[in-house]
Amino acid sequence: MGTGMPRVKGRGALERSAAADLFKHTLSRIPTVFGKIAYLASLRNPDSGTYRHHGLSATFGRQDSVQALTESHERVFHQWLQMPLEQKHGDLTDYFLSVEEGPEAVIRHWRRSRAYGLNVPESATPAERDFFSKDLELLLDVFSYAAGARPGPASSLHP
Repeated sequence: MGTGMPRVKGRGALERSAAADLFKHTLSRIPTVFGKIAYLASLRNPDSGTYRHHGLSATFGRQDSVQALTESHERVFHQWLQMPLEQKHGDLTDYFLSVEEGPEAVIRHWRRSRAYGLNVPESATPAERDFFSKDLELLLDVFSYAAGARPGPASSLHP
């Protein structure tokens, strides 16, 4: 019965779309909304603004891959914007605790550089960018205050 040859799944066995595949095999495994935003932003080339994901492109083609990454980034970003501030605080706490560098280093860097702005999708409106930044600045102040530090760029964090 067996020929010794491995069976390869045909395209019909894959998810129906690049976006569905991205969600099922990658985004669903990232536990925080902010983590999903950061992951998707990391796939965007900083010079061209074009998203790149080798596996998705190889399976679904470059155009479908870019579209799935772009739309997923926008969708998750809007999900974050719609969350209540208290939920954002919990999500961001979990995100900070998951990063390799540790919460204190990330918060210190973000407060100085405002690098969190790189996570905003290119399509975001000025109002959305401002809302995102203001919420993050407020949350950084909350973390600093809770840690007993004076809010500001030199504060440390202990969520």
